[in-house]
Amino acid sequence: MKKREIVCEYQPYIMQPPVPPASLREKSTANDDKTVEFWNDIWINNYRANSKFSGGFANQSLSQIFGIFRHRAVIIAGAGPSLKYNAEQLKNRGGVPLISCLHNFHYFEDRGIPVDYYVTLDAGPITIKEVSEGGEKSEDEYWKLTENRTLIAFCGTDPQLIEKWRGKILWYNCPIPSKKYMDAINEIDRYHAFVSTGGNVLGAALYLVKAYMGASIVAFVGADFCFGYDRKFHGWNSSYDAHVGNCVPAIDVFGNRVPTWPSYANFKSWFDWVSLNVPGFYVNCTEGGTFGAYQDGNLFSIKIMDLADFLDCVNMCDKKMRQAVHPEWEGDLRNGLEPERKPDLANYNYVLF
Repeated sequence: MKKREIVCEYQPYIMQPPVPPASLREKSTANDDKTVEFWNDIWINNYRANSKFSGGFANQSLSQIFGIFRHRAVIIAGAGPSLKYNAEQLKNRGGVPLISCLHNFHYFEDRGIPVDYYVTLDAGPITIKEVSEGGEKSEDEYWKLTENRTLIAFCGTDPQLIEKWRGKILWYNCPIPSKKYMDAINEIDRYHAFVSTGGNVLGAALYLVKAYMGASIVAFVGADFCFGYDRKFHGWNSSYDAHVGNCVPAIDVFGNRVPTWPSYANFKSWFDWVSLNVPGFYVNCTEGGTFGAYQDGNLFSIKIMDLADFLDCVNMCDKKMRQAVHPEWEGDLRNGLEPERKPDLANYNYVLF
């Protein structure tokens, strides 16, 4: 885990964004028509191939994960550059489920970070390369690791990725605003387990954990929606870093100016809109990035804290486990010291607060 070279403090909270909340939704969908026009036929062809490969999407439906994390806190991981600051803390997270974008596959697998489910949305072949790009193992070694991993995939995902994945696959569909698409999929394989994504895979992960898995608290890591201070797009070296291209300025959670792509600024707007309009408890543990951040401060609808602090909150009872199991012991159980026969009670603290 890397440390920041500068000390940063989170901005104060603001109750509302400095723009009408409805405009956030409008901004996030501004390019939908062009996106649908470009991908429509590709989505349909991929849908047909994946349905044939799987023997029908309903055979591997989201019913298998419905309600599995009901009333629980869940962490979802994007592939932003801030992951390099806190990803190691995800190793020992006290049983808190972790749902990750597939982009992080090599990064998490190299570090022994257990992931409950990986999620993919891309219809093009880019994700196939990203499974291993920047990793420490060979491409074949990463595909072998998928044997014991579960992928939650969009029905229009690139079929080559599906063929290479050796583990379990669960399917979701997307409510694409195209009559051509909807008519085609209903004829091929009617599967209406719809997931609203906001146009990006982290959005799919958010919808999945709330609407299907039942999470009551959703914490985000790697949700930067921008380049890092070193102009890196991920927490590892990737092809995106060589040609940053057309960027726009944005403000991060510390109030610093950072570059981002217009598309990622739109994604960020969608997440901000969700936090203001969809009931839920949202915690941004990215420790960087632009999620919920504006010139005047950070949105109150998104609680901001370091990942270590969040894990302390949801795992607090673990610190009392030894005292609960062995109440007859004497000693400083809170600090994990071995019990002593004759403790100095004046110097011992048996409570958390």
